[in-house]
Amino acid sequence: MELEKEIQQARFESEYHKLMLNILFTSNWLSLKHMQRLKPYGLSPQQFNILRILRGQYPQSATITLLTERMLDKSSNASRLVEKLRLKELVERCECPEDRRAVNVKITQKGLDLLKKLDRLASAMNKDLETLSEEEARIVNQALDKMRG
Repeated sequence: MELEKEIQQARFESEYHKLMLNILFTSNWLSLKHMQRLKPYGLSPQQFNILRILRGQYPQSATITLLTERMLDKSSNASRLVEKLRLKELVERCECPEDRRAVNVKITQKGLDLLKKLDRLASAMNKDLETLSEEEARIVNQALDKMRG
């Protein structure tokens, strides 16, 4: 549906103003769908992101710094998210051999098993975007990459 109808606004200051609002609106729309799909599993999108990063590192562990650098939501508190995942037994903290004061994080088998179930969910999330052709998706990706420069 057109942005004008979604937010009930007929005119915009410029195409750039409309683009900014359209990106923000679409981002929030996708985030809400993502949250709704993860809610039955007791995960937030940020926790899901950490689990996926850790699965990519598996069988190695990861530092909190690495998690923070790779997270999609840079404003998230990775340490707090890791603690919530630890309480759910989806990750474990391990001592860093190079620096005993540092703590590394590793995904548990329970976390890997949960992600295996959620892989189907990732496919469903991609389907939200399949109203675009592959070529249109490539063009949007290039435009967004260019915008962030």
